[in-house]
Amino acid sequence: MNIPADLKYTKDHEWVKVEGDKATIGITHFAQSELGDIVYVDIDTVGDNLNKEEVFGSVEAVKTVSDLFMPVAGEVLEFNEALEDAPETVNSDPYGAGWMIKSTISDSSELDNLLSPEAYKELIGA
Repeated sequence: MNIPADLKYTKDHEWVKVEGDKATIGITHFAQSELGDIVYVDIDTVGDNLNKEEVFGSVEAVKTVSDLFMPVAGEVLEFNEALEDAPETVNSDPYGAGWMIKSTISDSSELDNLLSPEAYKELIGA
């Protein structure tokens, strides 16, 4: 199972790449494999300030729809618009081209509550 060492993770299976006071956020390899073939990514929160654990969008797979949760509070700055035409990119490259949003980080202390790669591996039994 691919769990990059340079990212932080949530118990809800989002990953966070921290770059200064900005974050790139997506779902983990484990999450996309559990969901199956992703057919639609719905994110309409660009410009919104959201709290940690608030829903920033949803991802639809063939058999289910799953909410996406903010790992840290911040303003949603950007949605990966390439996912509108190719949502399956989340399945094929969840940590690269399949990223979902970019946001600000309102309170960097919230990063301390995210899971390390080791803790995430333990969570999913990898």
